[in-house]
Amino acid sequence: MSQSEITNFTQVTVDDVSRFYGRRRALSHVRLTCVAGEVVGLLGPNGAGKSTLLWVLSTLAEPSTGEVRYGHRTARQGGADLRSQIGFLSHELQLYPELTARENLEFFASLYGLDDPGTRAIDALGSAGLSDRADDVVEGFSRGMRQRLGLERALLHGPRLVLLDEPFSGLDEASCGALVTRLGELRARGQIVVLATHDLDVVDGLLDRAVLLQTGRLTELGGEGALPDRYRSAVVGGEGRLRGTESKL
Repeated sequence: MSQSEITNFTQVTVDDVSRFYGRRRALSHVRLTCVAGEVVGLLGPNGAGKSTLLWVLSTLAEPSTGEVRYGHRTARQGGADLRSQIGFLSHELQLYPELTARENLEFFASLYGLDDPGTRAIDALGSAGLSDRADDVVEGFSRGMRQRLGLERALLHGPRLVLLDEPFSGLDEASCGALVTRLGELRARGQIVVLATHDLDVVDGLLDRAVLLQTGRLTELGGEGALPDRYRSAVVGGEGRLRGTESKL
């Protein structure tokens, strides 16, 4: 298979994936398919396995059982070429606080092997709404500013698969709206976006599909009406147990 076929995948398939940490099962027989031009919301209470699933999708963690296929290839088969088509924004924003915003983006653009890192950095700062803070050190940025910069760091190389862990954390209303618009642009370009979030009001209307994780088990969140209402109706009380399922580890 050619490099183009490996990197231009249009579907990601999670096939019966479980992930163990010692005796604890973080993911249990998860099945999920995401396609190009789709924004998938990963919902669930803290500790449900959302971050673990994102780490598995990013290839930073391997499934204990089952496999993830990017097109027709697993991460092991696709290697570095495939991993170069994944952008991941985790809780750790992977920014250097002692560097300026411009220096951070230029560094990562060079690390990705992109041509003209300076221009790439300027364009990304514009997308982040941080052009006027380009030469300020990141250490002095607010959490929201760092979040916006971290997102553009993850998007610099134009990845096919974009993974976001609580991307709206620390953002004010205007910044949330700008991020929703940005994610809509990624969808329009045919990228695959998977995001874990608790900000249901913000993403309602953005998501093409929502899935619910509870104690490592995944269920499609169907139904009609507002996303927060559908989420609440699927979860029983404060314990976050799914209707009609058992919590087994």
